[in-house]
Order: sequence, then structure tokens, then C-alpha cells
Amino acid sequence: NTKKMMYSSPAAWDELLGKLVAVVAEYATEQVRAGADVIQVFDSWVGCLSVQDYRRYVLPRTSELVRALKRAGVPIIYFGTDSATLLSSMKETGAEVIGLDWRIPLDQGWNAVGSGAVQGNLDPVLLFADWKEVKEGAAEILRRAGGRPGHIFNLGHGILPETPVENVKALAEFVQEY
Repeated sequence: NTKKMMYSSPAAWDELLGKLVAVVAEYATEQVRAGADVIQVFDSWVGCLSVQDYRRYVLPRTSELVRALKRAGVPIIYFGTDSATLLSSMKETGAEVIGLDWRIPLDQGWNAVGSGAVQGNLDPVLLFADWKEVKEGAAEILRRAGGRPGHIFNLGHGILPETPVENVKALAEFVQEY
């Protein structure tokens, strides 16, 4: 169990994260050389941590990763699932954009982040609903953005393989026309 390792072997934990930072930074830098315009760091595990544990065990190495990625010259998006209580701390990494999952209303998440841009945050499972429901969910997020500059509309996590393609296309058109 990852969290057990974090608590029981903090030196090994930090060494592991240091190695991951080096590998991810090198990989992402190559992605930029190949044409990527932005790098998004997904931290799908971080939501199981308290703010104190995040700040102690994760924030220092994630900040190091963001600094390394910034040397590639592209914006960095940092996304964590179930991270509503961590958003202000996540902003401290230096990432230009903080991704929001669907569990927090966009405006509340943005207020927690403070200045800067946010990405999100439609529930990916909502794309299985009829189009009227999808459209209402997307419109609610856009209303909560309130026209404030810096919102990147996106799902609040990854798209599921079985997602109806017609809803994805309609959603993209709706957001672009909004």
C-alpha cells in the first residue's frame, strides 16, 4: 500500500519520488520536443491525503517536478482527484493551471485556488446521460465560471472508453459556442 510506505519508510518514499520526478521530467521534456504545447501532471492518488500529509510528503517533490517541467517552456496543468481540500496547497507547486475534479463546484474550487487559471470540471460519467442532461451540466459549469478569464473547460477526470462519441462531439460544439 502506497500510503503505508509513505508513513513507514519516509526516506524510501522521498527517494522514490525523487526518481519519479527525474523520469517524468525527462519524459515530459521529450513530449515538448515532439510538439506538446502544454504538460498536464495527473495525481489521481493525492486525494487520499490530508492537507498536512500532502504538504509534508508530496508538495516538495511535486513543486520540484513543476520547476523541472517549466524549463521545457510550456504551461503546466496540475490535476488531482478528490483534492478539494488541497487546492490552495496544490497552487503552491507553481503550476499555471490547477485542474478541478467534478466533486467541487467550479466557482468554489476556483476561489480555493485563488489567482490563476483552472481546468475542469464536468463529471465524465455525465456524458452517458441524454444530451439535455449533459448540456445542463456543462452550462452550469460555464455559468459558475462567470466569464472570468482563465477557465479551461474540460472533464473533471479522464474520459471513459465507452463514452458515447456523439455526446463528446456535441459537448465540444456547445462549449465553443457558449
